[in-house]
Amino acid sequence: MKGLLLLDVQKGFLQKGDFQDEMYKIKDLIHIFKNNGDLIISTEHLDFQENSIIENGTERAELVDFVFDNSDVIFKKESPIAFSNADLDTYLKQKNINHLVVVGFNSEYCCLFTSIASVDRGYKTTLIEDATATVNTPETYEMKNLDIRDFVGCILDWSGIVEVLYFDEYIQKYE
Repeated sequence: MKGLLLLDVQKGFLQKGDFQDEMYKIKDLIHIFKNNGDLIISTEHLDFQENSIIENGTERAELVDFVFDNSDVIFKKESPIAFSNADLDTYLKQKNINHLVVVGFNSEYCCLFTSIASVDRGYKTTLIEDATATVNTPETYEMKNLDIRDFVGCILDWSGIVEVLYFDEYIQKYE
């Protein structure tokens, strides 16, 4: 069975850029997974840093409505690795999930680290590159012209352990 893992699709992230295309793809994936009887698993990152874009206890920390409304389960976490909440792995095993499809925020943190940790725990893992996003810029990393999302996708793809697909490729291969 497959599970769609929605990482930190929180209001504060969406206020920091135009992520309309990524959100359409995530909504389409939710619809596909629901129709196939697969599970929707979400994480909510807890950030206790004052004035963080997803500061815990503020509206910015809340999951966007369509994610909250369509999630079969939501796990809270304080680390970029979703599996830092041990209940996630327990839940996936109980539900016989063997393939995780990863989307959400931020590409270079939670999506990257969670994808690697997922494989390490024995799950087939697919990252949908164009259904991930980041609020960071090349200037954040002092690397002019860096395409952060593409860089993360390349690292994971070249690793040979995480399947990296674009949304259309996923649909063509699995639907």
